[in-house]
Amino acid sequence: MIEIRIHGRGGQGNVVAAYLIAMAAFEEGRYGQAFPNFGAERRGAPVMAFVRIADKPIQQRNQVLAPAFLIVQDQALLQIPGVTDGLLANGKILVNSNLTSAVISAQLRKEVIAIPAANLAKQVLGRPMPNTALLAAFFSLTGLLSLESLAKVLKHRFKDAVLEKNLQLIEQAAQQIQAGLWQRSNSNSTNQEEAVHATST
Repeated sequence: MIEIRIHGRGGQGNVVAAYLIAMAAFEEGRYGQAFPNFGAERRGAPVMAFVRIADKPIQQRNQVLAPAFLIVQDQALLQIPGVTDGLLANGKILVNSNLTSAVISAQLRKEVIAIPAANLAKQVLGRPMPNTALLAAFFSLTGLLSLESLAKVLKHRFKDAVLEKNLQLIEQAAQQIQAGLWQRSNSNSTNQEEAVHATST
C-alpha cells in the first residue's frame, strides 16, 4: 500500500487532488482511498488531504502519518512545523515552487522535486491553481499511475474548454520533470534492502 499526504491551502484544490488520485487508481483496477482534514475553513488556511493506493481492499481509516510521498501545493508550507513529519526515510517530496529542486532539497535535507505548477496553471488555465499540474508531475515521476488515467478522471470532472486546458496543462507539467525518476529510485532502494537482508542471512 502506498500512502500519500497532500498539503495545501484552502482554495488550491487540495481535496480535489486527493480524489483525483484515488479515482485514477480505480481506473486502473486498483483500490484508492482519499479524504480531507480541514483546519480553519477559510480560503488560504492550511489544509491536508490523505490518499492510499493498494492492490487489495484498504481497511485503514486513520490519517496518513507515515507517507511515502508528500505533495506540497505551497512552498511556504514547508516552513510550518509538522508538514514533513512522518515522511519515510526514503520518502520523496513534490512541491509547487519557482525555486530549483536542488535549492529546496538542500534547505530541507530531503529529496525534493520542485516545479512551478502555479505559474504553469496561470499560463494555461488563466489562474494559479497548482493541483492538476502537480498530479501530472507526480504520476510521471513515480509511475504509480498513468497520465492516461489522470486524463480519464479529468474527463469525468471537466467539460469543453476547461477540460481541454487541463489536458494541455498535464501534458506540459509532465514535461517539466524526468519521467520515472522516483520509480527507479524506489526500485533501487528495494533492491538494496533485499541485498542487505540476503547478506545478513
